[in-house]
Formats: sequence, C-alpha cells, structure tokens
Amino acid sequence: MNHPPDTMNAEDLIKALIEIVGPEWVLHEPEETRAYASDALTAYREIPKVVVLPNGEEEIVAIVNICQQRQIPIVPRGAGTGLSGGARPIREGIVLSLARMNRILALDPEAAIAILEPGVRNLAISEAASPHGLFYAPDPSSQIACTIGGNVNENAGGVHCLKYGLTLHNVLQVRGILSSGEVFECGGQAPDSPGLDLLPLLIGSEGMLMIVTEVTVRLLPRPTHAKVVMASFDSIETCAHAVAAIISSCLIPAGLEMMDQAATRAVEDFIQAGYDCEAAAILLVESDGSMTEVDEEIAQIKEILLLNGSRSLVVSETEEERQRIWSGRKNAFPAAGRVAPEYYCMDGTVPRRQMAPLLAHIAQLEKHYGLRCMNVFHAGDGNMHPLILFDGKIIGEWARAEAFGNAILEKCIELGGTVTGEHGVGVEKLDSLCVQFTDAEREVFHRLKEVFDPLRILNPDKGIPSLRRCVEHGRKRVAASDFQSTHLEHF
Repeated sequence: MNHPPDTMNAEDLIKALIEIVGPEWVLHEPEETRAYASDALTAYREIPKVVVLPNGEEEIVAIVNICQQRQIPIVPRGAGTGLSGGARPIREGIVLSLARMNRILALDPEAAIAILEPGVRNLAISEAASPHGLFYAPDPSSQIACTIGGNVNENAGGVHCLKYGLTLHNVLQVRGILSSGEVFECGGQAPDSPGLDLLPLLIGSEGMLMIVTEVTVRLLPRPTHAKVVMASFDSIETCAHAVAAIISSCLIPAGLEMMDQAATRAVEDFIQAGYDCEAAAILLVESDGSMTEVDEEIAQIKEILLLNGSRSLVVSETEEERQRIWSGRKNAFPAAGRVAPEYYCMDGTVPRRQMAPLLAHIAQLEKHYGLRCMNVFHAGDGNMHPLILFDGKIIGEWARAEAFGNAILEKCIELGGTVTGEHGVGVEKLDSLCVQFTDAEREVFHRLKEVFDPLRILNPDKGIPSLRRCVEHGRKRVAASDFQSTHLEHF
C-alpha cells in the first residue's frame, strides 16, 4: 500500500541536511547554488534550492532516507562536465554533489586495480598508478576535471577507446545507494562474479538507478612507446575511406580521430598543434606498445594512408611532439568557444561507412539553418561530435542550433546509428529517443527504472521520455515536415 509522503518545507529540509553533513556543506543561498544550475550543457538551467555535499556513504544513506520518505528528487552530480544536461537540477529537489568524496581508497599494483570514491578525477587515477607502470585507459577530453563517478554514470570514452574500450570495459565493480537507502554492489574483483551481470545496466544509467559511492577499476600496463601519425586529405570522403581501410586491415590503433577543416583551423589558432589547415580533413592515428610493435604498426599505417589518398604525413618523433599533436584534438571544444560566443556539442554514432554521408548532410544543414559547424569525432568508432556554433544573444539562434542538432541525430538514426555514443541522454536527447525507440522498448526502460527506483526520486525526468512527450514530439515532427516542404526556400 502506498502512503502519502511526509511534507517538509525548505527550511526544515535545510536544517535536517545540516544535521547530517554540517552547515558548511549545505548550500542554499542563490549566490552559492547558481554555480550548480547546469552541467556543461548550459542551455538547460535550473538554479537548485539546495546543494548538499556529503563526505561518505553513511551521510548519503541518511540524506536518501530523508528524501525517499518525502519523495524529494535527488540529482547526483560529479564535476559537472557532462554535455547532455544529466546534472541539471530538478525543481523542488536537491543536488547531491559527490565532490568531497575524492579519495583513492586502494591501489593494488599486483592485482592491477584501484578502488576509488566517485569524486576522484579521471586523470588522477593514471597519475597515482604511473609509478607502478600502470594507467587507467578511458581518457575523455575533460579527463583533467571529470570524475570516475560521472564517467560511470555516462559510460565515458575518450580518444583511446577504440583499442582500450569505454568505462564499461574498464570497471570491475560498482557500489552505490538505491533510492530505498539500501547499499547495492554489482560486479567484483574476480574475472567473473555470481548472479546477474548488471554492470552493463548500471554503467551509463546517468544517475537514474543509484548513487555511485565506490568504483573498482582495472589498471593496464603503460605502453613503453607511442607514436601518432597525422595525415592530411583533400576531401572528407577520402579521409573516411582511409578510416575504413585501417580497420579492415585488422589493425586496432590506440587512437583514430578525425577533424574537418573548420575544426583544425580553430584549434591551430588556439593551440598551434602543427595541423594542416589547408586540408579538408586530418586523421590522427596512434600506435602504442613496445618499440618494435610501434615501429612495425606505424609503417603499416603509413602505407595504408598513402594508398588511400593521404596527401601528406607527419609522424611524431618525440613524446613532446606526440603530446602536442594530441593537445589540438583534446582542445577542440574550447577552441570552438573562441570562434563563436557559444557552441552546441552533439554526440551521435553511425557505422564507419556512413561518416562521409553524415558529414555531407551536416554541410547541407549548415546552409539550411544558417549556422556554422565544426566536426571532430572518434573515427574508429563512428562517434561524431559536431560543434554547432551560435550566439544565444541573437533571438532565434539557440532554437535553430537545437533544431540543427536534432536533425543531425535523426540522420544518425536513419543511417543505422544511435543518438549518443558517450555523452548520454540527460534532458538533451529525450525527443531523439522518441524517434529511435518504439513505445514497447521505452516501456522496458521505464520498468527497469521502476525496479531500482520505484518512487522515481533519482534524477527523475531524465534519460527516458514519457509516452506523452513522444506523442507531442511526433506531432511537432509532422508539423515541421509539412512546414519545411512548403517553406524551405525561405531558409
């Protein structure tokens, strides 16, 4: 039998939270909470009424117990580097920041594992493991700031995910708190664990199923050598074909990244990475391993690239040069922020053979919406990151940028891909999920949510669109299609 929730006004809630974590760690003044109004997708904002920063599992359990008794929404938050609005506050709810829980609990070089609190920065894991000749493989562009808890929630990847996998492939165990206040563990340190394998369900669940409190990750031996090849191409199509040729040759590069001319020019002006700004597209292909392995693989890569239309090649000869070349790719997003007041970073995937058709479609959409777009992507995985440039101060530009992004995602679906590779759904892609999945498929998502969070207090209204929303979105799509078919000449 369901009982009505206990009521609690904001003042009483704040007092109850202060009793748990202390006054210093409960933020409720607007000047304090404004910084938590969004994640890195700043277009979707909501200033939270309360932000609480617990420092341990017991405190989280106590907070969850208060919220579940009163059905107060909880939005778990890491470093706020997410790009889909997954950490946007819920009105009348609280933001639960895990920033204080940033300790490396154990690092076992013999077992090659690390046990971490959720607030540990991604890069800090490899820094701690480096003296033992180990590293943590997933390396998102935001790795200097993003946290392992957020990586788990979003199933983050990075430029080396082609060879080493996503977060899912590098996490052994996750521990967290359910909305009931119960502690839940999944996975284990052994190669296999008893019971259902729920790790693939929990990793990438965007804080909708549980609050992550501890993560055990796999560490790998750090390669002794690495080199990167930078190849230039006169057309995007030729560059895309070269990607397919590398993959079909049975090589698995440590990294395989592609950037179009708009991206390379913006990056070069910002970082001076040595990019060929006259090329229509460049490809970065990395090999790592022993010196012999790297030299042999680089020779094969160069041969494949030249046979498939590369007009020039540059191979890093020193570690400093390799890092400089990669610094351009890793700074593509901030470079976009220098050439336009704002940018909207998309995240969709397509089969590798469909990269060129998608980029051609994006070029048409640029003309249609009157906005520029830079393209950077994990070419080996077909994971695209178009950066739509706009100025939110100009009336109507954000609406056009949002429509532009939705059109890209729908094209990804049409080409046999998906609406997200690593950034998640959050609030940004709810409408896109209405297009990608059927009513029956979305109902399964809702049922899974119900199993873990029957009160729907963990990051509610994120990740899974409601039936009503999808019906409304379907009507809008029909109306937009009818409008475009008769008014396209006015754009």
